[in-house]
Amino acid sequence: MKNIKGYIAAFVITAVYAFIKLPVLRPDFTSLYYVAIIFFVLAGILNLLLKKEEDVVVVMKKRIGIEFKIAARIAVFAVIIPALISTPIFRDKSYRNLIGKVEESEFTEDISPVSVDDIRIVDEDMAMKLGDKKLGEVPAIGSVSKLGDFHIQKVDGELYWVAPLVHRDVIKWITNLSGTNGYVMVSAKDPQDVKLVQNIDGKQIKIKYQPEAYFLQDLHRHAYINGVVSNGMTDFTMEVDDNGRPYWIISLYDHKVGFGGSDVTGTAIVDAQTGETKVYSIKNTPEWVDRIQPSDFVISQINNWGLYVNGFINSIISEKGVLVATEGTSLVYGDDDRSYWYTGITSAGGDESTIGFMLVDSRTKEAKLYKQPGATETAAMKSAEGSVQEKNYEATFPVMYNIYGKPTYVSSLKDKAGLVKKVVFVSVEDYNIVGVGDNKNDAIKSYKEALESGGSEISSEAAIDDIEKEGKVLRIARDVKSGNTYYYMTIEGIENSIFYCTSKVSPEVTLTKEGDTVKIRYSKSEKGNIEIDEFDNYSIGVVQK
Repeated sequence: MKNIKGYIAAFVITAVYAFIKLPVLRPDFTSLYYVAIIFFVLAGILNLLLKKEEDVVVVMKKRIGIEFKIAARIAVFAVIIPALISTPIFRDKSYRNLIGKVEESEFTEDISPVSVDDIRIVDEDMAMKLGDKKLGEVPAIGSVSKLGDFHIQKVDGELYWVAPLVHRDVIKWITNLSGTNGYVMVSAKDPQDVKLVQNIDGKQIKIKYQPEAYFLQDLHRHAYINGVVSNGMTDFTMEVDDNGRPYWIISLYDHKVGFGGSDVTGTAIVDAQTGETKVYSIKNTPEWVDRIQPSDFVISQINNWGLYVNGFINSIISEKGVLVATEGTSLVYGDDDRSYWYTGITSAGGDESTIGFMLVDSRTKEAKLYKQPGATETAAMKSAEGSVQEKNYEATFPVMYNIYGKPTYVSSLKDKAGLVKKVVFVSVEDYNIVGVGDNKNDAIKSYKEALESGGSEISSEAAIDDIEKEGKVLRIARDVKSGNTYYYMTIEGIENSIFYCTSKVSPEVTLTKEGDTVKIRYSKSEKGNIEIDEFDNYSIGVVQK
């Protein structure tokens, strides 16, 4: 009976420890064994204290309880066994295969040309500044809440940075137990599009469960006591569904290589307002969820895939054939509306060049390798900054797109205040080919000129932003600006638009008159006064009747 009391007390104390520390209770996590050690040590101590002998110290010297022996054996197991069965010395192939099959593919086949409108120029740092500014417009909210982490995601087909409002400190949590008042959305394409979302269908949003809450409202603890005790939890990301309702997406993982090789097995989705928690497999996770695979897991598995290509010994001696991911990663979106983790791939010891890049599906972890030699993201950022060196602008981490059939880094140049001043396009193949402009349209035109000057062939099929029209010239006039002659015209059948270009586009424009039939190509994203990219006058050299 005395032993039972000791075990019960030890169990209660261990349960309190588990409530605070949230250990994962499964065999491939050492935290399970640490919990067992704590339990048996406490049970041994309590059972000794409950004995009637006058000198407990004497008793402890004479008799080491069975509980202490069990705890000692578990401790040995928890230290030695994980080290033996998890080390890459013996398990290099297992670590290399964690990423799964890596297929080689062609850049132009998988990555469709992107519309200029869809190119993002707002990075996470800028989203935070814009979000803080928006929050400052409502002092009553900003005094009790702050912005949580921003994560990029598709919301109803549009690309946004989204961050929840979270408690500033424990005092603010105590005085706002009903939750914080909504979340902030910042367009990744337009820094003017910033929203503070506080209501859905007329009902006020209250983000009650969050990482910055405490006790039963703490997000990790809430998921834990609601059944997620036998999976590792990581990457607590807030996403909103297409109706604007906020949810926390938690990646669940276990270990595939002994006590190492963390790999995602599914998700736990927590309603940020009600706390309703549902566990899903990867396959069954709702389609509106963009990211299941954490970027740090993906990069670790890519590095293991490249590191152990010729075994463990080679990885530390010769590094022959060893590949590594470049610094930094970004979440990019394909024309299939799916998201992918992007990283460049370079050889061990590589400096500013890559042998290609990888795209990993952020839901399924399907990985594809594109052997496209070129510049690293860091080299592209230096090139972008060097294009306006006198301004001392700072380049954002670039995102790669298919521009005119060419892999292209797109980066924003920000001033000291964090405001976007320029947009830069840098060729992945040759970082000396740079296009810079005050906005995306100006930058892509500059980039096109740089590609053509560099002798690159530009696929017209890849220029999905371009519109080609034919029609008669209704009116034409010229104007001289900064020593350049611009020809302005209106085209039959195209209303509310004035087109212009110089003779650099085509010398035929200098001979064009009203009534001539022409063909023009221009960017569909431009409105009002539209610059012509290509010009052809069908009437020149044709006998008029």
